Amino acid sequence: MFEIRVICDPTETEHIVAALDSAFTAGTVTFYPSRDGKRNRLYVRADHRPAGQPWPDPETAYTLAPSILSEIGWTTHAAASAECFTELDRDYYLRKAAVLDRIALADEASGICGDTSETAEAAAVYLMDLDHAPVICGPRYYVRQQYAAWAKREQRPERPNA
Repeated sequence: MFEIRVICDPTETEHIVAALDSAFTAGTVTFYPSRDGKRNRLYVRADHRPAGQPWPDPETAYTLAPSILSEIGWTTHAAASAECFTELDRDYYLRKAAVLDRIALADEASGICGDTSETAEAAAVYLMDLDHAPVICGPRYYVRQQYAAWAKREQRPERPNA
């Protein structure tokens, strides 16, 4: 893993963030105005993309996902119906991380980078910690891979009674 710092014109920020994301497994990009106030300073932790890993793109990962509103309802209900200080099961943390990733993706596509991206990243990191997953990719890529696998398992038709 390594850190990248870019100083650029504000009009180029979005293009550079997209290029970094396509070239590397990148975490959340934070940016600040430069000292002269005319440019942006971008900071991102990144890693090389592992070759041959099945990291699905968001469209593939969330093909079988219910609507964002439905998932928000499910995660809210699961959290609200649990007793205080109860650790919820992995499905809860996976579905929560996935819905936050989907919200962040929608914001990022609209040019909004901020709290939703950071929240999605934090939920993804929590899931990786819960799974004791090695850091071989960006946390949000891990969520997409895990969600796609989980959704395929959940969508299996039930076996007929024998």
